[in-house]
Amino acid sequence: MSTPWDARTYDRASVPQQEWALAVLERIAGRLPMHAKVLDVGCGTGRVTEALLELLSDGRVLAIDASQEMVDLARERLGDRARVWRQDVLGLVLDEPVDVIVSTATLHWVPDHDRLWQRLAAALRSGGILEIQCGGQGNIDRVREVIDAIAAESFPELTGWSPWVFAGPQETHARLEAAGFTNVRCWLEERPTWSDDLAGFVRSSILPAHLARLPAERREPFAAAVLERVREPLDYVRLNASAVRI
Repeated sequence: MSTPWDARTYDRASVPQQEWALAVLERIAGRLPMHAKVLDVGCGTGRVTEALLELLSDGRVLAIDASQEMVDLARERLGDRARVWRQDVLGLVLDEPVDVIVSTATLHWVPDHDRLWQRLAAALRSGGILEIQCGGQGNIDRVREVIDAIAAESFPELTGWSPWVFAGPQETHARLEAAGFTNVRCWLEERPTWSDDLAGFVRSSILPAHLARLPAERREPFAAAVLERVREPLDYVRLNASAVRI
């Protein structure tokens, strides 16, 4: 079962994710083949997908997300401009490969990174472009310390548990090459983050999986305890990867 997401709060509070995504879109601007077919992996509420559509003078966009709440809002935003459907990326199978795969602020939620890159490689044509950004090694270390401390004090259901894989560039480079990619570049980027709606951002961008793991009556006390201790800037670290399918 996928994690329930508060898509409307996420949509309102996810300005940082949208800003990070612009750098990824800049990396593909001018490189899109004519009549390109592009896959957005982890489209969320469709804001980044919408920006991606603006880069395509003539092409097609496919967009997937594991959350039905996110898919519903993305469909509402995008209408018939993109094909959007609910899909776990680890089970991704396309009728035909795409020219470009883009993913922003998503892949650290995927538990099996070996299988992840294999699935994405299978979805790309030979010579196809991969451009991604997600949480990387060291991402939200201070926030995770807060979560771990609160779990140890009062929430044993969460002790020793994490929904994330924050991989480093070296291991990601090796996984991409093993999956069939070449021209691989992987790097980390520190992105200290402030939010105009810290409570909404933390609840909708960081804690959804933790809250889903707790009984309903314990969710608000946990979220409130985290919010009481976290401090801005949130210590975000982004893992970037660029590659070409062999």
